[in-house]
Amino acid sequence: MCLLAFAYQQHPDFPLLLAANRDEFLARPTAAMHYWQAHPQLLAGRDEQAGGTWMGIMARGPNTGRFAALTNVRQLPAPEKNGPSRGQVVLRALLERAPVAKVLTDIKQEADAYHGFNLLVGDANGLWYMSTHTPDVRQLSPGIYALSNGTLDIAWPKTQSAAQRMREHLPDAGDVRDLAQLLSSRQKAEDDQLPKTGLSLPWERALSAQCIDLPEYATRAQTGLLVRADGTADVHEQTLVHEPGSAPLPGKTFRLHGFW
Repeated sequence: MCLLAFAYQQHPDFPLLLAANRDEFLARPTAAMHYWQAHPQLLAGRDEQAGGTWMGIMARGPNTGRFAALTNVRQLPAPEKNGPSRGQVVLRALLERAPVAKVLTDIKQEADAYHGFNLLVGDANGLWYMSTHTPDVRQLSPGIYALSNGTLDIAWPKTQSAAQRMREHLPDAGDVRDLAQLLSSRQKAEDDQLPKTGLSLPWERALSAQCIDLPEYATRAQTGLLVRADGTADVHEQTLVHEPGSAPLPGKTFRLHGFW
């Protein structure tokens, strides 16, 4: 997952609106969002290579209403790490029974085993953020946020445009399918606005778009999570196809009751 935009307690009818793009190499095997056989309460896509996920939602059971989403922190050159996949962090944040703040504090203590990541976790009690590149677990105040491959407080052109897109969406919020497609702009930033993360200039340009479309690496899925004030929620995932002449795959919507 490489781009999130979310509005927390900014709309009287929708305490949470979240739009997420997952960027990944096209060759990496992936399963679309579904209820997992091993964890029937978990609604998430699955990284078939390493067994984790980039975003998941607890739709049933003791942790009903908890969601988690992860973005990588770009580090070049990448440090040598032999730990587990970062997708396992999302599963841990979702499945452990402890309160969110406690789970994230425990993950933070072990974060050096992983390549860099940002982790957003929320439930009916609040919204929390942690990163391998910031010192503390942070409970977020109501607001509009965007997060990509830097930390939450770093303003990149794509995070600024994503936050603005969410801000513009608020008056018309209500359709989770529109929310899932919110971050679809392929406009690239000007060269003088690009972050300097160690990538070559052509790659920095390509990755500055909200929705990425490269021959080998692209935005592969877009997800919307809409939580209503009555406690119900809608989740919609759209899988993108990056082959010339291919029709887009139909998206899938899940309705969740008693979520918050």
